[in-house]
Amino acid sequence: MTATLPTTGTDQLDVLESEAIHVMREVAGEFDRPVILFSGGKDSMLLVHLAHKAFWPAPIPFPVLHVDTGHNFDEVITFRDAVVERYGLTLEVASVQDYIDDGRLSERADGTRNPLQTTPLLDAIAEHRHDAVFGGGRRDEERARAKERIFSLRTAFGAWEPSRQRPELWNLYNGRHKAGEHVRVFPLSNWTELDVWRYIQREDIDLPTIYYAHTRDVFARDGMWLTSGPWGGPRDGEQVLSKSVRYRTVGDGSCTGAVESTATTLDEVLAEVRESRLTERGATRADDRLSEAAMEDRKKEGYF
Repeated sequence: MTATLPTTGTDQLDVLESEAIHVMREVAGEFDRPVILFSGGKDSMLLVHLAHKAFWPAPIPFPVLHVDTGHNFDEVITFRDAVVERYGLTLEVASVQDYIDDGRLSERADGTRNPLQTTPLLDAIAEHRHDAVFGGGRRDEERARAKERIFSLRTAFGAWEPSRQRPELWNLYNGRHKAGEHVRVFPLSNWTELDVWRYIQREDIDLPTIYYAHTRDVFARDGMWLTSGPWGGPRDGEQVLSKSVRYRTVGDGSCTGAVESTATTLDEVLAEVRESRLTERGATRADDRLSEAAMEDRKKEGYF
């Protein structure tokens, strides 16, 4: 599919938008109980925006599901709730904190909660009997996502098995699955981070404020700028500094780092993204640095 895309100008965004809308309408036609994973971040916000365009003037026919680690940024939770109200969405929340409080999960020694999301996510999918789950994953983010299909079949235990993935030729998607299995769907697979930001600019899409440069107290850990919070830190020896930063992703605060930036406008963010030589996950996500195959291992367990 990528080889057929125009490479420059607005036409490229038109083609990517058309493909994503086509995928969403396919899911609406093939599945009974789809859901959109919605974190409040830019990629899941694009999914909501594209779903709105795909089914207008009807309401978005899918609920949204947030796997809340309990360590989310306050600005993002406020934004999530505002989007739910604006679009009249049904919000389902899978709470990692609830699982920790009742003993079904234990805090990790490193304080990182992103790896703990898998069990609440799979339980929520089973509880609501979702048979298709939209995710905002893109192939340019990380090597495990680069080989992902747009329709990604998951077992009855939510696991990703490479040998069971189907070829996707001529924009034909195979949604067949057995009872209890489900399909993860990635309409933004062929987008890049730069495409996402150009589309946000073109469509005037709102985002949480932390995507733009602001002054924040941060401390350095493992090559990233983390902010203090209930997730722990600063530790002894970690110095808090006031810096102008922004976030490229808005995941769990325990493992999501900020980047130094003065980009307060869309044009300035676009200029930074064009110059960047590191993917957003490689630059700012500690959970992807746990091992060479961290994302691959989590996919096999049922993670996004």
